Amino acid sequence: MTPLFSVLYVVGITAESMTAALSAGRQKLDLFGVTMIASMTALGGGTVRDMILDDPPFTWVEHPIYLVIVIVAAVVTVGMSFLMHYFRHLFLILDALGLAVFSVLGTQIAVHLGHGFIIASVSAVISGVFGGVLRDLLSDRIPLVFSGEFYAAISVLAAVLFMTLYHGGLAEEPAAIITASVCFIARLAAIYFKKGLPVFEYRDAEQQMDPRLRLSARIVRDGARKAKRKAGAATRYASPITRPLTRPLSRPFKNKTRAFSTAAEGADYDDVSSNRIARRPKQQSITRPSGRHSPGARGVNVEQQWSFNKGDVGKRKAPKHKQ
Repeated sequence: MTPLFSVLYVVGITAESMTAALSAGRQKLDLFGVTMIASMTALGGGTVRDMILDDPPFTWVEHPIYLVIVIVAAVVTVGMSFLMHYFRHLFLILDALGLAVFSVLGTQIAVHLGHGFIIASVSAVISGVFGGVLRDLLSDRIPLVFSGEFYAAISVLAAVLFMTLYHGGLAEEPAAIITASVCFIARLAAIYFKKGLPVFEYRDAEQQMDPRLRLSARIVRDGARKAKRKAGAATRYASPITRPLTRPLSRPFKNKTRAFSTAAEGADYDDVSSNRIARRPKQQSITRPSGRHSPGARGVNVEQQWSFNKGDVGKRKAPKHKQ
C-alpha cells in the first residue's frame, strides 16, 4: 500500500466508523455495541476478503493501529453526537471516498495473488460493500446496498477500470489513482442525481404487467394475426400451379341474372357476350287437383302455363277453358 493510499485508507475507515456509530445510536446500543458495530463496519470487509482469498494476516492484525483509530473515532462520535447532523454531507463525501479506496485496494490484492477479472471483481465488492452489509444486518434491517443504491456497482466499475488500465500497460500506482478518482466522482454523481439500480417488486396476485411489456405483447399479437391473414389470402388467391389441390379449381358462378334460374326449371340458356338470353322452354302443364270449389269440379280442365321469354319472365298466362 502506497503512502497516498495509506492516508486515504485511514480517512475511509474513520468515516465508516463514525457513520456506523451513529447507526448504532439509532438502535440504542451501549458503548460496547457501538464500538463493535463501528469496528465490523470499518474493518469487516477487508477481513472477509482476506479469509476468502486465504491471504493472512488480516490488515488490522498486522497493523493494530487501524483498530485503535476505529475505536477512537466511534467514542468521539458518541461524545459529540449533538454536532454530527451538521456533518451529514461531509460523511456522504467521505463514505464515497472510502468506497473508492477500498474497492481499488481489494482489486490490487486479488491481482497480486494472481487472480483474474472475476475474482478481482468479487474482491473489490467485498472490500467496499461488505462492511456496510454487516452493519445493517447487526442493526436488524435490510442492507442499504440491496435497496437500489448505486453502491456495489461502483466496486465492479473499479475492478473493470483498474484491470483495463493495468493490463493496458499503465503502472500500478497511476492506474489505482485514476480508478479511485473515477469511482469517487461516479458515486458523488449518483448521490447528487439520485440514480440507482432498478428495484424489483413482486405483489403476488396483484402483480401487474409492465405497460411497456403489455404494449410489446400487443404488437407481437397483432403482427402475428396480420401475418396469418396475409398467409391465408396468399393461399386463397394462389395460381392453380402452386396452390394445393385441396378444393375444386373452379368456383361457382355468382350473378344476379341467374336469380330466376330456380323458377325456370328446364330452361335453356345461350351465353352471348356475357349476357344470359332465355329461350322459350317447353310448356309445362300443371293440373290442379279437383275439388268442390275448383274448376275441375265443374268439368273444366285447367292448364297453367308459364313462359320464360326475355321480356315476359314469370308472367302467368290466362287459363284456357275447354268445354
